[in-house]
Amino acid sequence: MSTLVIVGTQWGDEGKGKITDYLAKKADVVVRYQGGNNAGHTVEKGGVQYKLHLIPSGILYHDKICIIGNGVVIDPASLIEEIENLEKQGVSIENLKISDRAHIVFPYHIRQDELEELAKGKNDLGTTKKGIGPCYMDKSERIGIRVCDLIKPKVLEEKLKRNIEKKNKLFRDLYGVEGFDFGEMYKKYLEYAEKIKPFVTDTTVLLYDLIKSGKKVLFEGAQGTLLDLDLGTYPYVTASHPIAGGVTIGAGIGPTMIDEVIGVVKAYTTRVGKGPFPTELFDENAEFLREKGHEYGTTTGRARRCGWLDAVILKYSVRVSGITHFALTKLDTLTGLKKIKICTGYRFKGEIITDFPASLEDLAQCEPVYEEFDGWEEDIQGAKTFDDLPYNAQKYIKRIEELIGIKAAIISVGPERNQTIVLRDF
Repeated sequence: MSTLVIVGTQWGDEGKGKITDYLAKKADVVVRYQGGNNAGHTVEKGGVQYKLHLIPSGILYHDKICIIGNGVVIDPASLIEEIENLEKQGVSIENLKISDRAHIVFPYHIRQDELEELAKGKNDLGTTKKGIGPCYMDKSERIGIRVCDLIKPKVLEEKLKRNIEKKNKLFRDLYGVEGFDFGEMYKKYLEYAEKIKPFVTDTTVLLYDLIKSGKKVLFEGAQGTLLDLDLGTYPYVTASHPIAGGVTIGAGIGPTMIDEVIGVVKAYTTRVGKGPFPTELFDENAEFLREKGHEYGTTTGRARRCGWLDAVILKYSVRVSGITHFALTKLDTLTGLKKIKICTGYRFKGEIITDFPASLEDLAQCEPVYEEFDGWEEDIQGAKTFDDLPYNAQKYIKRIEELIGIKAAIISVGPERNQTIVLRDF
């Protein structure tokens, strides 16, 4: 590994946190390049769970530089709480670096998120209501406030006053609700600025120099391919770019500086929120996967929708991110199922298609075409090599490789670091 990007290949929640944490041991630098605290990674180490939302998973290694890139939107209250929680758990955050170009989430973003979801009624998008979308909206409208503004009191005063006036008018005139007090918010964010300031730097320069000096850099994505703003199941998407291409913008490096891309594949499919989901299950298999796989959101606690593995989605993800290898997670969750299925195509208007459609109306009409496999009963959590896996589990993995055209590099058979089978080293 010189530079390696980790992306989610489904709708997020694939287990990227564990894979990032595992690969981080060989990295010098771990970078988060998009999203906000609407994302959540759970990493288990020594029986202790660490819930991360903004800080890269590499923070659990004391000798790694961890960068929050310019493409991330930062809620300072959430970030500071995360820092304090990690410190209480004995984790040092001295190697954390925060981009001075990252945009800041304010309470008016959160309020706007809540009100817009409420106004949509039954057509709501099912957002996390963390203010992420409205923050990216302000970024695009060129009225956003960045970290470099936050740490300059006069600049913050001018820009925050302007934005609060604009947002308060929106809340009053459109939604009929009270707005925010400038003085109170300004004072609170000055306090946040003082706590964050020691970590702030131009991460684009830092990262460029680190890569040029031969350091091993791991780019950690949040969410997944089908939540990408351009290439996901729009409009049921996030407001940023979780695909590998998002690295170049969100971390501030050129595309020629990316060497490899590993896609994280959950051994089945899950989704949070609304939108078509061709392989979704509504039977006892769905309940089995949800309970055994602990399929509840790290950020929201919402129950995830569960279904069989969808190779159409995976092929799409491989193509749009240029994925070179995949990491298979939660294979152990499938243990105990008599039969397991993989969707190999969709039946759409009397034809079989194998490319993922853009139109949600078309996707909603797609009926999954399945291949069925025999399951296994053996406990695989102690497996150390591919050959340790039951024959039926091996067969399942090999078929995934055939269907999506790339090889597995990592197989996760449990939540702990040591419950990992490595087929290709990075």
